[in-house]
Amino acid sequence: MRLQKHGFRYHLLDVAFNIVVIVAIVAGVRTFLVSPFQVEGGSMIDTLSDKEYIIINKFAFLVGNPSRGDVVVFRPPNDPGKYYVKRVIGTPGDTIVIDDGFVKVKTQEDQEERLLDESGYLNQKNLGHTYRHPPGSGDRAAVSYKVPEGEYFLLGDNRQGSLDSRSFIGSDGEPTPFVKEGDIKGRVWFIALPITKIHALEAPEYGL
Repeated sequence: MRLQKHGFRYHLLDVAFNIVVIVAIVAGVRTFLVSPFQVEGGSMIDTLSDKEYIIINKFAFLVGNPSRGDVVVFRPPNDPGKYYVKRVIGTPGDTIVIDDGFVKVKTQEDQEERLLDESGYLNQKNLGHTYRHPPGSGDRAAVSYKVPEGEYFLLGDNRQGSLDSRSFIGSDGEPTPFVKEGDIKGRVWFIALPITKIHALEAPEYGL
């Protein structure tokens, strides 16, 4: 069998073609499937910590919708040029009630107000200490939010130190508590770095 000899130009074009293909594949994966992010700040302590690297699953929301308990990356209505990471608490049609430090939910299917069991991810500092805006106020007075269709209500796990749906203010100065589904970019799949903290995140079972 004879091997055909190719010139330098052919090999150069071959290398360039392979680079283009690889870049296209990586871009496609990052656009439609997964993407890395670095956590900034402590609004999700103890679930996520400052400077940790996370991998988000974008494909999950191309074929499905965010669910209560999902930790997601999104563009907030008060600062659409940035990405935030919080937990989905209210889904379309829910009524979220913050009362005496706890979160309660009324769903479309069940209009009875039920306490949301958050003991699986809130630490002792935050469990029973979810307050109305401002988050660190200690104000235990009740406040409710009716989540519109196509939008979501999100809270950080560090309830006394999180800028989230309780605090989002629009450009007109009015409260904008809800995040549109199209602004939610993906679900946090797993912590990638540091190596000692690598593990997948799973949404809790609330039993509502």
